[in-house]
Amino acid sequence: QVQLVESGGGLVQPGGSLRLSCTASGSIYSIFAMGWYRQAPGKQRELVAGITSAGKPNYADAVKGRFAISRDSAKNTVYLQMNSLKPEDTAIYYCNVVLVSSDDLEPDDSWGQGTQVTVSS
Repeated sequence: QVQLVESGGGLVQPGGSLRLSCTASGSIYSIFAMGWYRQAPGKQRELVAGITSAGKPNYADAVKGRFAISRDSAKNTVYLQMNSLKPEDTAIYYCNVVLVSSDDLEPDDSWGQGTQVTVSS
């Protein structure tokens, strides 16, 4: 079993900043990649940003230049620094971790419970 604990969501005004964090724990042998997805009301879940075990990031076009993803491998934690937030960034943000489980040494895909980000004046 793998647990993901997210934090950092909330209400912020347009142009403001928030920092999300997600820590993975439990039956983890190794982590391939970590990332953040979001889902707005009435829309499909979409990738926001991801980062590989080598530290290579990738971003959705909508957030390039405004968001920054980073990870602390020693802590199994991924962060998402969100700057210059816009109302269209409002969504539930989900942490995702692609890993190898220590239970059976098989690949696994784990999701957090989601954290609400609301950008509004």
